[in-house]
Amino acid sequence: MKAPHFKPRSFTDETKAYAYICGIYDAQREYLRAGFDAFSKGALKADQVRGYYPYIRLEAKGVKRPDTRLSFGFVPSAGVYETTLTRPDIFDRYYQEHIKLLLENHEGKVEVGVSDTPMPLHFALGEDFHLERDLAPEQIEALPKLFDQPDLDILDDQIANGTYQAGQEGVMPLALFTAPRTDLSLMRLKHYTGTRAAHFQNYVIFTNYQFYIDEFIETGKELAGGNGPNAYTDFIEPGEGQALSRLPQMPAYHLKRADGSGITMVNIGVGPSNAKTITDHIAVLRPHAWLMLGHCAGLRNSQSLGDYVLAHAYLREDNILNDDLHPSIPLPALAEIQLSLEKAVAEVTGYAGYDLKKIMRTGTVATVDDRNWELRSSVRQNIRFSQSRAIALDMESGTIAANGFRFRVPYGTLLCVSDKPLHGQLKLPGMADSFYRERVDQHLKIGLRTMEILREIGPAKLHSRKLRSFNEVAFQ
Repeated sequence: MKAPHFKPRSFTDETKAYAYICGIYDAQREYLRAGFDAFSKGALKADQVRGYYPYIRLEAKGVKRPDTRLSFGFVPSAGVYETTLTRPDIFDRYYQEHIKLLLENHEGKVEVGVSDTPMPLHFALGEDFHLERDLAPEQIEALPKLFDQPDLDILDDQIANGTYQAGQEGVMPLALFTAPRTDLSLMRLKHYTGTRAAHFQNYVIFTNYQFYIDEFIETGKELAGGNGPNAYTDFIEPGEGQALSRLPQMPAYHLKRADGSGITMVNIGVGPSNAKTITDHIAVLRPHAWLMLGHCAGLRNSQSLGDYVLAHAYLREDNILNDDLHPSIPLPALAEIQLSLEKAVAEVTGYAGYDLKKIMRTGTVATVDDRNWELRSSVRQNIRFSQSRAIALDMESGTIAANGFRFRVPYGTLLCVSDKPLHGQLKLPGMADSFYRERVDQHLKIGLRTMEILREIGPAKLHSRKLRSFNEVAFQ
């Protein structure tokens, strides 16, 4: 078998550059698939089959930005910048938009070619293929000798974490995620959520209760099926039409629009580990916003069950991101998100202005990694909560916000008080059932309305410069 050959080419038009990226990617992937097909039939025994990802490279002579308000689409200084690319079928609008911005901001051209980063067979076969299901034991043993396997040495988050160092040639990254890192997450999303990455929308809601999902399913089925650019076209559930014997770990539901600006909702379950896991992977899709809608413990006696909490800051005691984003690093409140959440609460509840304080508090949310936090020493805990001026406590919000900050995804949190353990109101079965029935529908409506408002604001304004470092990659 002969590997496909492509010469590096320079482009001044984003459409043509994208078409060449598609040609390289499709040819390399099909070459690997054909090789595997021959191998599985016993027709390939000795020759190594290796395909490679496409790359895009920018040699910037300088920077000329027509619109300095935009936080992405340019490199910080002269030099050579490059990234590998994958799945142009998913990232079609994303790639073309960013190539266009690079050309505008640097008045030059971009180069597209075949990189020296191998495409692992697992990723070339895609998330719908079970690689080892039909292979004999001797074939499974021979597989790594003939095809590239995922390499953990290049599947890290050094670029996003700000610890990346340029190699000897001084080439700097263009994007937060390399192609192999992206492909890994695309595969994991199918595993964790029961839906393919292609269905995920640009506005994502996380929740920690199935009650919210039940309401979203009912709403999604009512809204889906419309026509036109602003209509919701489909509603996708785990299994994508196929019956599942059991739900995946973190099921995802997608209220889709043709341009990808619909709403995805994920039940992440309980705890900061789940929150980190799912946001690690959804981040590669570069959504325009993600929100946490869930329940919390109210820490103030003045709060009532059913009151809302709009997080302006986070006391992060979840411990899950300490090695990637230390808790001492502050997470800024994003004005566009905060104002949109407040506006949505006012519209849905009918309260406005000063009257909003009757049902909603703004302030610090504490996030912990222990569901039975109430059983710890109250003296030790209350000092930290008091000093931080925390008004609520949960197990996921701080993690989701921190990973949003780390991965440059606009984030926000609106919680609903379901118990007040410090004031004698524990979450017990009878109380919980009554609370859920009364508040879930309204809370979800607020979340959906918030996403509509954010969509009207648009991604150019949502991707705030607060999320970008002083030595940032060009891709959003």
